[in-house]
Amino acid sequence: MVFADLNLARRLERAEGYACRAFAEARARLDPASGSTWMECAGAYAVFDGVDSPVTQSFGLGIFEEPTPDSIGQIERFFLERGAAVMHEVCPLAGISTLDLLCDRGYRPIEISSVLYQSIATVVGSSTAGHDAIAVRAIEPEEAPLWASVHARGWAHDHPEFRSFLENSGALSAEREQSVCFLAELDGQPGAAGVLCLHQGVALFGGAATVPEMRRRGLQAALLHSRMRYALEQGCDLAMMVAEAGSQSQRNAERTGFRVAYTRTKWRLQKAQRHAPE
Repeated sequence: MVFADLNLARRLERAEGYACRAFAEARARLDPASGSTWMECAGAYAVFDGVDSPVTQSFGLGIFEEPTPDSIGQIERFFLERGAAVMHEVCPLAGISTLDLLCDRGYRPIEISSVLYQSIATVVGSSTAGHDAIAVRAIEPEEAPLWASVHARGWAHDHPEFRSFLENSGALSAEREQSVCFLAELDGQPGAAGVLCLHQGVALFGGAATVPEMRRRGLQAALLHSRMRYALEQGCDLAMMVAEAGSQSQRNAERTGFRVAYTRTKWRLQKAQRHAPE
């Protein structure tokens, strides 16, 4: 049995931190002028992927090593010197001392998310055969633009102004190391896209989206089970997802067997106090 304890939190937080670090590394390879980079400090990964990127923040603060004013200051300088806001995704198991330190330095909570997990062997063993007309496969390198287009269409249906950003992000997901992009096709027509990022036995499920005209046709379920099977074949024992706390995405994940490991808070250093320490 897997318990929702500090050991689990360390595995999950490191898996997401690795995925975001690898995302920034992929951007740096494709666009060296972007300045995308990362560093490790006090056991946390601080990732810079551009001023407005959702990847630009720290991961794992306080659960590998207790942060100090000096280490927090080093992370703050990493972001501020690049013109970015200072943000940390913080697991509650980081403890009161970490939260006290953030409050003392002028941080405020800005986002709450649920980190979910489940045993891969259990879900693969209990899954049933999918619809005969649906096929799911890992893409070939030359299919990255197709995957990015499907991914962007699925996510940008309600926000078309973000489509260019999403297509760019999709291409980076395909380029990221230890990342595998999947397409789900209905009668040979690509209709859903999803991605896995693998790290030390944890499979991070992300990027799943279905184009509007193919929703409610079973593509998401097939995409999930195929990625689960792939992750098991690669030696992973845990699946992980992150969703807005209490959202429809969280409910959908729980319907497929995911359990909430913990509820996480994103903290941001307030503008009026954003200055690099002496």
